[in-house]
Amino acid sequence: MSVYKEKISPEEIDKLPMGAFPGKIVVVDKADWRYVAALNYLSKQSVIGFDTETKPCFERNQPRHKVALLQLSGPDKAYLFRLCKLQGMRKQLCAILANPAILKIGAATRDDVNALQKYAQFEADGFVDLQRIAEQWGIMDKSVKKLAANILGVRISKTQQVSNWEADTLSDSQLLYAATDAWICREMYLKLLKSEK
Repeated sequence: MSVYKEKISPEEIDKLPMGAFPGKIVVVDKADWRYVAALNYLSKQSVIGFDTETKPCFERNQPRHKVALLQLSGPDKAYLFRLCKLQGMRKQLCAILANPAILKIGAATRDDVNALQKYAQFEADGFVDLQRIAEQWGIMDKSVKKLAANILGVRISKTQQVSNWEADTLSDSQLLYAATDAWICREMYLKLLKSEK
């Protein structure tokens, strides 16, 4: 029998302690030494958290924006690639997303990958979608917030979700939100692997 609940209520989530990325957050907005350091770090990881952020559209007929931010997190460092400032994705970054030996853990990963491929075509490999695999542990809730509450026993803030991800400078709240969203997916996956189905 699974140690997790099939569904978790908002009231239960409200009682949980806040969870947030505890490590170093690095913003990569130029192809400089930070970019190289990010690739070196990420290429040595076997499991990384993965997420993207896009400037929201508030009107029905408004054209959709491209992905503004790509978040990739290891256990202690989260790299936030500002694709809107980098003018897209370079080959080395695509190579990490195509490497089957580096697992990229996220939620609704197919949608994110499709959006990233508008910048550059790459053969996506090594992606694990938490929303798909959670059912193997009897979890039916699909949102990252509910998954984090159920699996890790923490509540995560979603207040920055619809903020402007193309702003000239991202706020500290945006940076922490973005880093947490990627990192928490990694942590949930590792916890699930240690749990009975």
